[in-house]
Amino acid sequence: MDRNVRTTDDVMTLMDGLFAPEADRWTEGGASWWDGFYADRSKAVPFFVEKPDESLDVAVRRGPIAPGRALDLGCGPGRNALHLASLGFDVDAVDLSPAAIDWARERAAEKPAGAGEVRFHRGDAFALTAPGAELAGPYDLINDSGCFHHLPPHRRISYLALLERCLAPGGHFVLTCFASGEGGMGSELPDAELYRTGGLHGGLAYSAEALRDIFAELTEIGLRRMNDESPASPLFGESFLWAAHFRKAAQG
Repeated sequence: MDRNVRTTDDVMTLMDGLFAPEADRWTEGGASWWDGFYADRSKAVPFFVEKPDESLDVAVRRGPIAPGRALDLGCGPGRNALHLASLGFDVDAVDLSPAAIDWARERAAEKPAGAGEVRFHRGDAFALTAPGAELAGPYDLINDSGCFHHLPPHRRISYLALLERCLAPGGHFVLTCFASGEGGMGSELPDAELYRTGGLHGGLAYSAEALRDIFAELTEIGLRRMNDESPASPLFGESFLWAAHFRKAAQG
């Protein structure tokens, strides 16, 4: 008889296990799925391009974010992390997938001298940013392009705790995630139904109201659909995604 749930982490692990193994995209066990996803670099996957998000570029080039210390969550092949480094940020980038990290490091090696450096870390972002861990912060910018919408509902608690401990007072949080509604992408099933089906159905769609509610402790700077960027554009943008920008309160 198992009676071994004693901590919040125990509860999170138990709830992780309510999902079918093939649905796992967020724990260490999900790394092999992502490795398979990144195995064929020639696939027509929108974010395989070596271009930064248009929304991130706007925020750091024309917005209120000055170069500082940055954390890129779910960095994939490193397109946003490398862009931030080229603009003067001191960047840590995290991904579960060894294949993604290898690709990102190859891209970094091809950059000219003086383009900035990125420290790429392979592993679970929640573990790597735990109190006292290597990436515990504080960070002036936390960027997430496509990680958050692959988390099950209970892991939003872990995610908010990560932002609370790792984002510096006055720091910025930039998020790109699946949008619900017309022209959107991702599952719109209610949270409870996801546990009944045991899957995340490729990722969760969010409404603007849901994002504002989830990140209510942060100040909204902007929330819009991403711009559709043409293949000739130096930036990445798809309108089925939200471009969200929040800021943590400065210490008074």
